[in-house]
Amino acid sequence: MTATAVPGRLQNRPTIPCSEECLLRPGNTNCGGCGMSVGLTMLGRALADAGDTCTLVIPACCGIVTAGAFPTTSYGVPTIATTFASSSAVASGVATIRDLNAEPGQVICWAGDGGTYDIGLATLSAAAERNENIIYICYDNEIYGNTGGQRSSATPAGARTSTTPRGKIEDKKDIMSIMAAHRIPYAATLSIAHPDDFANKISTALSTTGMRFLLLHSPCPTGWKSDPGDSVELVRLAVASGLFPLYEVYDGASYKINVEPDGSDPAEYFHRQRRFEDEEIDLNAARRACSDRMQRLHALAKQYPADR
Repeated sequence: MTATAVPGRLQNRPTIPCSEECLLRPGNTNCGGCGMSVGLTMLGRALADAGDTCTLVIPACCGIVTAGAFPTTSYGVPTIATTFASSSAVASGVATIRDLNAEPGQVICWAGDGGTYDIGLATLSAAAERNENIIYICYDNEIYGNTGGQRSSATPAGARTSTTPRGKIEDKKDIMSIMAAHRIPYAATLSIAHPDDFANKISTALSTTGMRFLLLHSPCPTGWKSDPGDSVELVRLAVASGLFPLYEVYDGASYKINVEPDGSDPAEYFHRQRRFEDEEIDLNAARRACSDRMQRLHALAKQYPADR
């Protein structure tokens, strides 16, 4: 279904002035410290700076609850709500009609990790294989945040969720390598703690045709059991330690590292979240994983450098 906007208004709330760059309107019901909310705001600014607009396609996730109750919406653009598994398929259809009619604007999937890594992976893979002309952004909060905080395949090892009360055993799925293997024109990771890098990558995605995949590390204070005021610092620590590298992949073949880790210890990242228990986290293993991850990326960037 399509949510029809009542401009600048939420049900039973006063009108709030909103600039043209306001993709996510003030007064929404998102949690404090929500990385998804910050990401939407930054996406809206990047679109405004580029003089572009979009249609959002959102599956079942926190992102579609954000819109609020019909007939009002917290989104400032046309927004289509889809089933959990079908956002890429719906976006493909919308983009095809847009291109046939030579209409302006982007078609952007905005999906959580459950609808990306798990339930929506089949249609995402199909859209990538066809090189559909859409932008797919996964805000990765590493749980099924909208349905009770269950584990997803994006949940890191050791994290406690409602379905892994003693900590998840399996490692996090490497969705970036999966998308790169599809040889799509552009894939990149995003951090709300690095706004310039975020804006540059959105600009690159907007100027590229075909399937574009962006992975946003999205803190969830409710699910991560962290202080809402720590959200930006947490993702900064993830980048600084090598837990969440910032890099780009072009055509699935060439690599560019955007931010080098500064040697920060990932221990601080884990200690600031009560979803991790000290006895359930092997810090030495986490440090080795960060080092190995960066070594692999450096090897790829050296052997197959992106000249952009």
